[in-house]
Amino acid sequence: MAEFEIHAQLLLDTYRLGRMPLCHLLLHRNGVLPWFILVPETGVADLLDLAGDLRAAVIGEASRVADFIKHELACPKINFAAIGNVVPQLHLHVVGRKPDDVCWPAPVWGNLSATRQYTALEIGRLKERLERFLGGELVLSRE
Repeated sequence: MAEFEIHAQLLLDTYRLGRMPLCHLLLHRNGVLPWFILVPETGVADLLDLAGDLRAAVIGEASRVADFIKHELACPKINFAAIGNVVPQLHLHVVGRKPDDVCWPAPVWGNLSATRQYTALEIGRLKERLERFLGGELVLSRE
């Protein structure tokens, strides 16, 4: 069986954080907002085409990431999407939002003109916080 591969465009746009039971956890490179992307290991292209129990489990992992964003990163609102028009591989966006963020109240897609790169130290600290919050649900990436 071939090893699962994350779409090249996702890898260009993100940092690999680790692996949850069903999904790879990525962080969008633009650090203006906490923007996480989950990539389930499945050949299905659309979230709603997953079998009910698998769909619920994948959404459960996204929900845990949303809990982290709300409780650890103090974002009161979560934007959640499974658009997949540019990247056909199933992936879920979980984005933390605040009323004072750079594109509030508009959606981030097409409205995020500001950019800020994460430092290696920030990524390391974020991984540590995720590992503490998610416990055994996350295996950190060595990248």
